Amino acid sequence: MPILGIIASSIPKVTSSYESIATVTVSTAVSSITFSSIPGTFKHLQIRANARTDRSANQFDATLIRLNSDTGSNYVYHRLFGASGTVTSDASTSQTSGYAGATMGGGGIANAFSSFVVDVLDYENTNKNTTLRSLSGRENNDTDGGIVLASSLWLNTSAITSITLRPSAGPNFVQYSSFALYGIKG
Repeated sequence: MPILGIIASSIPKVTSSYESIATVTVSTAVSSITFSSIPGTFKHLQIRANARTDRSANQFDATLIRLNSDTGSNYVYHRLFGASGTVTSDASTSQTSGYAGATMGGGGIANAFSSFVVDVLDYENTNKNTTLRSLSGRENNDTDGGIVLASSLWLNTSAITSITLRPSAGPNFVQYSSFALYGIKG
């Protein structure tokens, strides 16, 4: 039964918690994607991507992430892989990039793209290091797909104003790869 009258007018309207900041669709191969001048008006950030690299003779690649153009060995990541009924994990310290997600390489199924979502948590908080979490998936055929759950840590307390994504081996993201940056309200 619908609520009518004064009671209905007092119910707050539901609005989206996500606000689009920027979107990039690759028209010709590029070696990286950068979101810059990120406003400091949100609680968290989220990156959504469908990507493929031109890594030759290899089905899979990865997308790496840098914050504020930091190329120092200031990143740590942990990954949990699930593929073909097998689960494995790894971790790495003193890296020059964080891990954003599994990405289809040029040797995979033609015209297939991988997807990933990265949450950049408390990106404006200057009292702690920045944590990222990502979920990605890839599929090459009926028996060779996989998912990756990962977390990265940027050992820096600066507020984030730019994010750069690049292929691990690539060297490029191919045409029709798309990347979107969203702000998440607190």
